[in-house]
Order: sequence, then C-alpha cells, then structure tokens
Amino acid sequence: MTTASPETPAPPADAESILAALDPEQREVARTFGTPVCVLAGAGTGKTRALTHRIAYGVATGQLNPRHVLAVTFTAKAAAEMRSRLRDLGVPAVQARTFHAAALRQLRHFWPRVVGGAMPDIMPNKFPGVGEACQRLHLSVDRAALRDIVAEVDWSRVTMLTPESYPEAAEKARRPGVAGFDARSISRILTQYEEVKKERGVIDFEDVLLHLVGFLTERPDVAREVRGQYKHFVVDEYQDVSALQHSLLRLWLGTSDDVCVVGDAAQTIYTFAGARASYLLDFRQEFKRARTIRLERNYRSTPQIVRMANTVLDGARGRTKASRLTLVSQREDGPPPLVESFPDDPAEADGIADRIQHLVAEGRPAAEVAILFRTNSQSEAFEQALTARGIGYLVRGGDRFFDRQEVRRAMVSLRAATRVEQLDPARAVRDILAQQGWSEKPPETTGSIRDRWDSLNALVGLADTVTSRPGATMVDLVRELEERAEAQSAPVVDGVTLASVHAAKGLEWPVVFVAGASDGLLPISMASTAAEVEEERRLLYVALTRARDLLTVSWSAARTPGARGSRKASRFLDGVLEHPDSPASRPGAGPRRTGRRSATVYAECRRCGQGLVSPRDQRRGRHEGCPPLADGTLIEALRSWRRERSAVNGAPAYAVLTDAALEAVAERAPRTEQELLAVPGIGPGKAERFGPALLALLAEHRLEQRTEP
Repeated sequence: MTTASPETPAPPADAESILAALDPEQREVARTFGTPVCVLAGAGTGKTRALTHRIAYGVATGQLNPRHVLAVTFTAKAAAEMRSRLRDLGVPAVQARTFHAAALRQLRHFWPRVVGGAMPDIMPNKFPGVGEACQRLHLSVDRAALRDIVAEVDWSRVTMLTPESYPEAAEKARRPGVAGFDARSISRILTQYEEVKKERGVIDFEDVLLHLVGFLTERPDVAREVRGQYKHFVVDEYQDVSALQHSLLRLWLGTSDDVCVVGDAAQTIYTFAGARASYLLDFRQEFKRARTIRLERNYRSTPQIVRMANTVLDGARGRTKASRLTLVSQREDGPPPLVESFPDDPAEADGIADRIQHLVAEGRPAAEVAILFRTNSQSEAFEQALTARGIGYLVRGGDRFFDRQEVRRAMVSLRAATRVEQLDPARAVRDILAQQGWSEKPPETTGSIRDRWDSLNALVGLADTVTSRPGATMVDLVRELEERAEAQSAPVVDGVTLASVHAAKGLEWPVVFVAGASDGLLPISMASTAAEVEEERRLLYVALTRARDLLTVSWSAARTPGARGSRKASRFLDGVLEHPDSPASRPGAGPRRTGRRSATVYAECRRCGQGLVSPRDQRRGRHEGCPPLADGTLIEALRSWRRERSAVNGAPAYAVLTDAALEAVAERAPRTEQELLAVPGIGPGKAERFGPALLALLAEHRLEQRTEP
C-alpha cells in the first residue's frame, strides 16, 4: 500500500470529505499508509483529529479493515473520546482502548487455554498488598512512605525488573533511596509483595501486561491468533510508553511494522514512572522504513501564549532541545500573559483568588479557570482563598471521580431508586444525595468535607442535565452514569480546577494560573541531575500550553508572611522576562522587583499613616476604607478610557489595567514615563502601549483642574 498519488485511482467522494477538515500536515498523516509512521505532534495541534481521520480515511479507501485495527492510548477518557470521534466518522467497529484494557481483554480470553480455570481477580490498588509486605518484614511505614514505596513498586514492574535485578537497576538509574529504605530493602519488599499476591490469589494491573507478554512469547498459537485479529496499530502519547508497554506492542506486531505512533518529547513528564521518550525519538532507528510527520500548527492557544511556551523551550538542553517542535498559533491575538510576584504563599493565593473573583463577576464561569502547581501540597492555600470568596473548586489528581467512595455509594442508591416509580427524578436525586451529605449550599470548609460535597453536587448537576430531557427517568440517569464510569468521563463541576501539572496533562482551560513558579518548586529542589531539571522544564511547558485565552504565571518570595524573601523566579522564566516580546509583568507587595523593572509600593497608608497589610492596599498606598487621594472625575475618566481600550483590544478590562493599577495611576498622577513605571501594575509593555495615552489623559485632567473657576 502506498500514499495516494496521481497514479492511483481517485478515492471515493466520502473519503475526500474526511480529509476536508484537516490541515496539510494532518492530511499527510491521514493519507500515509504502507510504512511505519511517527507523528511528532505538539500541544494543541489536533493529533486526535489526525489519528481518527487517518483511521476513517483508511477504512473508506479500503486500506484498513476496521476490525483489524487497534488504537491504543493511556487513559480511559482518551480512549472513550477516540471511540466517540470514530463513531461520528462512521467507523464504530474500531477498537480504541488503553494498554491495560486491551491486554486485559486478551488475557481473559487466553487464560483458560494457557493456565486453566478463571483468571484471578485484579487488586484495585497496590496499597494493601504492599502494606502487608512491609508488615511481614517488620518495617514501620506511614501513609506517605507507603505511597512512595508503591510508586517504586510500579516503576520496577513497568521496567520489567525482578526483585533480584532491582538493586543493580535502581543504582544504574540513580533512583534515590525510597522512604528511607535502601535498594536491598525495596528488593525484599518486592519479593514479599509477590508472596502476598500469590497467597491471596490475585494479580495487579502490571501483572496483566506481564502475563500477556509471557503468553505471547511462550505460546506461538496465542501470538498467531492475536496477530490474526489485529494487523494495524495506532499508539497515542508514545512519549509515555514504558519498557513493558513497548515489549507488548512489539509482540502484538510480530514481524509486521504496520504501526502509527504519535507523541511529543517536550511533553515527557513521567520518566520517574518508567516512561521513555527514546522510543519516540528513536522510532526511525527501530523501524527503518519509518516516515516522520510534524504537527506544529497550534489551534488551542493565542499567539502570545504559544510564544511564551516556545521561549521556555528555547533554553532546553539535550534531546529536549534537539527534538523540540516550534508551535505556530492559528488563532487571533489575545492579551499577553502576565508574570506576577508576591511576598509570600498566602499573598499569592489571595492575589490569584481575587483575580478569579473579578473574572467570575465579569461573567466568566468558574469551570473555565484552572490553577496549576507543582506539588499537591500547594493546593490547600488556594482552597482556603477560594472558599473565603465563595468560589467553588475541584481538586484533580486524587482518586478518579467514579472510584470515590461517596460516588460509588451514591450510584448504588440511585440504582436502587430505579425500582421505584418517581414522578420527579431531579427531586428524587436531591433527596437521595441529601441523606449522604449533600446540601443546597456548599460547606464553609476545605478538605475532605468539601471534596465529598463537590462530588455529590456534580452528580446533582448531571441529574439536572439528564432529567431535563423530555421523558427522562431515573433509569436514563443511571444508564448515563454507568456509561460515564466505564469511560471515566466525570461530570463537569462548576468550580475552579485545582491540579498539579501532572494531573493537568491532556486537559485545557480558557484561563490558567500557573502558581509557584520559583526555583525550588519549578524546578523542584529534588531535581539534581541535568535530565531531571530538563523534565521540570517540560513540566512548565505542559502547564503553559494548557491555557487557551488568558495565562498568568506567578511566584512568591517567601513561604510565610514576614519571612525573608529568599526565593527567586524560576530559572525557566529567564528567557521569558528577557524576551523582546516578554509578557506583562506585575509585582505584588514584594519583592520590590519583578522582571526588569522596579515599582514603588507603600508600607503605610498615605491618608491615616497606619500600616498596610494586603498587597492591594500596599499597591494603592492607602486602606480601602480611607478616602481616595484622587477625585472621582479622574477615576471615571480612566475607567472610560479602559473600557474603550478593552473594546478595541477584544480583551477583558483587567487585561488593560486592573482596578488596583487604575486607582494607583489616578492617585499618583505620574507626569513622566519613569514615574508611570513606578506605579505597580504598569510594566514596560503597558507603558509602551498605553503610556502616551495615560500621560495625555492625566495632563488634560490637571489642565482642567487649573482652569476651573
């Protein structure tokens, strides 16, 4: 089979219509058959569209049999989305599954033939088994240590290590001691963990892949049957493939090379869990006839956001730099990203929450906003700040929605309710969930109580959506919940998303705040090698490319109020702040410098002389309750000017000047560009774009004041 050319018969009209929605590079992906294909696809470049249209085009032109195609991805949600798109394109027979789901299906089929009897149950998670292994060895571990040990067990399995081979491999990979235990101790835990599973008669998720690798290696009849069923392979997120998954893919292929892989080395952020970008980067060495296609047209983010993300990668080293893609935004211009600094972590949380409150007041749904951070421990400050302002939120990165205890319990109750005729399903759902802790108003607290309420409230919202359809019943609601659970498609929560960057991978929002962008957090202090630092750079790149319209990157100088500000902005922002098109830069109450400029802030109120605490008051130079230093006429004139600029730019008013900056301009009434630059919220970029107009407006106001009778 070859790529369509002038010498080949014209494809069917419906096949050509499949290509109509693709750009030239995506179309090349869709039309390339008969050779291994490696698609290097940057963030937001439409890789899923290219993959699904490739399969649909191949089926429409007779180059692919849909029943012989296996599309593999890494999450159940991504697999469900791929199946949905393929159905919409008229090819519902194609199998689109995660590595584990595809392997599990095959393992269940072959287990009776190869081993005999039913396949063992699968442990829902490793924590109980690893915990028991530690107890048997008389090792005392707390929850945090157990989590670290489980992560190391995962790494050992996906890299296909035995307990005996683990110590040497861990040393070679420079794996640090885990939870205070050396490699020999971890090896003993691995041995004991295998014993625990054997005695319980269970296997874990990695065993699913390992057993299938064994079946395909040792049983030629099993390998022939699988290869007879699946002849064409598509693998998404190929930069995240582990040694175990790569071995399974090669066994599925056998001597064939009919495979199309898609990935982006700049989004490799799971090497600690066994992911190897080398399989993507060395694809042409492994598959000699391979063709490489690059997708660099970004459809997600504004040019300003894309420029910032590209600049972060400009400083990359090693293979990240050599293999990088340069994104080109296909969207209209938007507001420049902001880089902000704050005196401490609570001030940063409050500052971001204030901005979000302003956005929500302007009509922006909270669900369109995300706050991303490096570690889960950073979430609490933002939870408290949002709760104090009555803004809902959702914390991602913990248990999957449908695996949460309160959600499972609620679904059991809702299933039971389908046996009772209900006149009002929406009301019935509220009554059922109210018995389990749901209420009309959210709890005024954070943590597990708020998490539980958010989960139940999401079910209420979904129930309202489903039961609003004519004739909808409780049965319809439960059916939709079960379908969503299978696809791991959680209902949307009407609140701000709080997530670690790892948990945000593959997602996007119109508005993104990347918090804690300081050395020690990004890159994390534990990143000691050059390779580890480069992975931290890729983390920031992934965070930036989650944003569609508005992006803010912030950091704080100290952890707690009053502490010495020893932190510095992330080294990954050096190129951003020095770039000729650098984003607007705004300080909080401190440190006194942000980027390349210095702004004056006040420690005491210029009206009453008392100390100023909040960053907003420090920028303004007075308490909120103290009388303004500028007259209302000037403030109204500035607001009118801001509205006009906002309309011309097609951007929110705050992107031109925040309320605090506008008040500061009015109260300080700068006469020169240098004085204007001393106003917090007015950086070089804003001074260049808006300075002449602002200074002219202020001069006109002074003239009017002098000529008034």
